[in-house]
Amino acid sequence: MSFTDAITDGFRKYVVFSGRSSKAAYWWWFLFALIVYVVAYIISAAIGSLIIYYLAALALLLPGLAVGVRRLHDTGKTGWWILIAIIPFGFIVLIVFYLQDSEGPNKYGQGPDTDTATASAAY
Repeated sequence: MSFTDAITDGFRKYVVFSGRSSKAAYWWWFLFALIVYVVAYIISAAIGSLIIYYLAALALLLPGLAVGVRRLHDTGKTGWWILIAIIPFGFIVLIVFYLQDSEGPNKYGQGPDTDTATASAAY
């Protein structure tokens, strides 16, 4: 999955908490969100108000949660594991989960991104 495919997929499925997302889809989305947050913060700092940053964070909240839950599904874990991030250092557990390889078919679906037309099998 390419960078633009991951962004399109993230926004297209912005409230879809079922199914699976590949490791590439998650990390490309993470990079996109990081870039948006940094740019929004710089713009907000330049105008003297954090409103642009807050609007960007609000716009990326649901898609980010959805792609994170779908990534957890891809590793064979329930999406409720995302809540571990609210405890101190819980984000480390999530990072480990997000870095794991995809499982074969599991109870969350056949495989990551099987409903998209991405046929790039050349790695």
